[in-house]
Amino acid sequence: MKKSILLLVLAGIFYSCMKDLPTELAFENYTFSSIDEDGGNWKPVLVENGAAIEISAPSPVDSDSYQAELAELKEILSQASEADKQAVHRWTNNPVVRWNEIALELIAKYNLIPGPNEDGTYTLPNPANPAGPPAFPFAHPPYASRALAYLSVAQFDGMITAWHYKFTFDREAPYLVDESIPHEFAPNPLPSYPSDGAVVAAASVAVLKAMFPLEAEYLENLEQDHLQALMLSGEHVKSDVDAGVIIGKEIAAVALQRASSDGMKNAQTPKSVSDSLENAAFERFGWKWENLEVPRRPVGLTPLFGQVTMWNVPNVEATRPPVPPAPNSPEYLEDVRLLEEYAANRTVERRRIANFWQDGLGTYTPPGHWNDFANRFIVKYKLNTLRSARTLAYMNMAIMDAGISCWDAKYYYHYPRPIQLIEGFETIAGTPNFPSYTSGHSAFSAAGAEVLAYIFPQEANQVREWAEEAAISRVYGGIHWTFDAYVGTNQGINVAQYSIDKAKIDGAD
Repeated sequence: MKKSILLLVLAGIFYSCMKDLPTELAFENYTFSSIDEDGGNWKPVLVENGAAIEISAPSPVDSDSYQAELAELKEILSQASEADKQAVHRWTNNPVVRWNEIALELIAKYNLIPGPNEDGTYTLPNPANPAGPPAFPFAHPPYASRALAYLSVAQFDGMITAWHYKFTFDREAPYLVDESIPHEFAPNPLPSYPSDGAVVAAASVAVLKAMFPLEAEYLENLEQDHLQALMLSGEHVKSDVDAGVIIGKEIAAVALQRASSDGMKNAQTPKSVSDSLENAAFERFGWKWENLEVPRRPVGLTPLFGQVTMWNVPNVEATRPPVPPAPNSPEYLEDVRLLEEYAANRTVERRRIANFWQDGLGTYTPPGHWNDFANRFIVKYKLNTLRSARTLAYMNMAIMDAGISCWDAKYYYHYPRPIQLIEGFETIAGTPNFPSYTSGHSAFSAAGAEVLAYIFPQEANQVREWAEEAAISRVYGGIHWTFDAYVGTNQGINVAQYSIDKAKIDGAD
């Protein structure tokens, strides 16, 4: 990996065909490439199996109660406005992508560093007082990776549960029961009970409200809009939607119970704990990172994120990288030479790469960038909602695990950044307030790329090229050593393999 990255760097052949990515994809509903009738037997992440959450059996389509629901649906359809019809197509028949995009939008909105107080001190965002100031959360990359992981895992387990009951009860969609009911989506022969879209909506809203509490009303309005669209599509009656909501809420409750005890609440430490980590590293290695940002925050970003519970890696020691080069060692001095060369030759292409992958404040962060890629592949290959949720779940678990592994290394080794050790060195990508080794961009990106390469083997070369470009972009920006990048890339690959190994035995392949 080291040789590969350095050859690409020296050749200057990196490129990217994707720029200025919008948050919302413009795609029409489509016919799924597969239905996965056995999807209810796949192995979930949070619950034991697809039957772990119980719902009642639906009424038969020839029953009086179902016929009453059809009449109610026809009345709703007769009163639908043009705006209502547009909403149906805005949600599409793959709401997994749409709710993921909503999460990316919120991450970008809340990815803002809390400013200093008048006296120069900092007040941290507080979930007990989300309105602040400052507002909670600060959706930095570790926070974003966690929010996306819990969202996607809840969606995936919810979809397995929905599939279990769909093919257990096998109730036809309203437009098939009554030909007078219009159908707005592409034909997909999925049973209607429970509504998979309602599962996605309810689970997504519950998780995102917990992660972004100030957005509760906004999210609840989106949920109602989505649930209404599910009926207006002609694919569901109210009991389909109600059953899906039950599943979504219960799955989200299980996910949030895990989140409540995963250690994230302790990740942002007081200064005394941060100082102890710094001192421990200095005693081990004889170096320590110093925060050179202006204005300077007293504590680095989430020093104990490396102690948050991982999804598929047994412990952080399993993926902790080796000791970085000691300052003034031959490998270190070679890296200084490379960084000084890049600084003296900041070409238009290198600046473009550094800027494209910056994913800084006000963006959806590096984890969000890979979710955007995943969404595009999901649509390109016409995945159904179950497989879409599976893709995002395994990718985001791997990305979060990679972030945890990376942050463990950052604060275990506490390695200084180039701006601290190279006299007169300047960056073009800001000054992060956490240690250098390893690169978060590299670890997040490599983990995301490996999972996408597993699920979309046709795209393997492309996503791995993107991951290497993301890694070297931080070197071009002047904020990382090259060994931060290539070791971080290997770290992300190693971490992702644990999620891929789980995916290989979940029943989907």
